[in-house]
Amino acid sequence: MSTPLPPRSPKPISVLLVDDDISFAKIVQHLLQQFQSRDFKLIWKESVEDALQEVKQNSTIDLILTDYVFPGSSGLEFCLQLNQMNSEIPIVFVTATRDFKLAIEAMKLGVEDFLIKEDLAESLLPRTIINVLDRARMHKQIKAVEKRMLIAEKRAEAIRELVVTVCHEFNNPLAAIKISADLIRRHDLSDDDRTVLKEFEESFQKIESEVKRLRDISFERIDLHGAAGEKVM
Repeated sequence: MSTPLPPRSPKPISVLLVDDDISFAKIVQHLLQQFQSRDFKLIWKESVEDALQEVKQNSTIDLILTDYVFPGSSGLEFCLQLNQMNSEIPIVFVTATRDFKLAIEAMKLGVEDFLIKEDLAESLLPRTIINVLDRARMHKQIKAVEKRMLIAEKRAEAIRELVVTVCHEFNNPLAAIKISADLIRRHDLSDDDRTVLKEFEESFQKIESEVKRLRDISFERIDLHGAAGEKVM
């Protein structure tokens, strides 16, 4: 009898810390190591330039912690450069500056949270990181659903336009055939010819009925599950 494998533990959360204060980097390392619920991998960079290079080279970064004040730069400029790189890594400001205007400007640039260094309790930082990652994951799921809905709506619109075109193409020939059948009926016909004409008219009415059904199809119900061939993780 095979021994069941132990459950796989989640991979450590990779956190990029951007701060030129080595003492604070050690505090962050300590706070993350003391947290029991999840493991963290901390990557520390002292400058914005080094951090940007790390983001370019390291695709495993889950979250960025950044200070605001840097020599010759700022956390806001760092955020702008990340946006220009189309980075989707969640960002948390951790700064000594109690400036709510700064917090608002940071949020406008997509920063997920704003923490004050001296207010960091033992579990506040790791719990904030986990909460931010959960929110970011939820945002991705919502975007994926919205994308699928948009694709489904465009697909339904394309089918609707195709149906309208097909029905329009049928209308003129059907009208011409109907007029021709009426003209034929006015002539003296044998019983066999009338039988043939009656069978033709019955078939013609079925075609008219099917074209009408096609024209009246409702596209209000959109299948979101198969619309884009995607799966929300």
